[in-house]
Amino acid sequence: MTIQTILQDRGGDIFSCTADMTVAEAVEILAEKRIGALPVLDGDRVAGIFSERDVLHCIRTYGGDAMGKHVRDVMTADVISVAPDKSAIGSLSLMTKRRIRHLPVVENDKLVGFVSIGDLVKYRIDKIESEAAAMRDYIQSA
Repeated sequence: MTIQTILQDRGGDIFSCTADMTVAEAVEILAEKRIGALPVLDGDRVAGIFSERDVLHCIRTYGGDAMGKHVRDVMTADVISVAPDKSAIGSLSLMTKRRIRHLPVVENDKLVGFVSIGDLVKYRIDKIESEAAAMRDYIQSA
């Protein structure tokens, strides 16, 4: 299964922020949407990722002034992304190796989706359960 299939099955909006937003504005989106990260967009291009981890590092560094900082000053700028045709298992492996929890899905330098490790783990669990059910049906019919 590919990342594109997961995006189609999941549906939903892509929530994002811009680099000129304040940390407080981006945190408000994270909290309101109950999500762990936002792609930081410059037009349709991914300029970075702003995550819960970035919030913690920002607070540790700037203390009480953290919420007034701009996202560009605290975001993760070294973005790892995948193409929609990348396999789900390959993407899960990439996330595990790089210790990241969110991946922008990019095609022709344009953000087309955003997946979390939870999305990929859910896919894997669903696949295992489906295979187990098929095996039980096969055994029962024999």
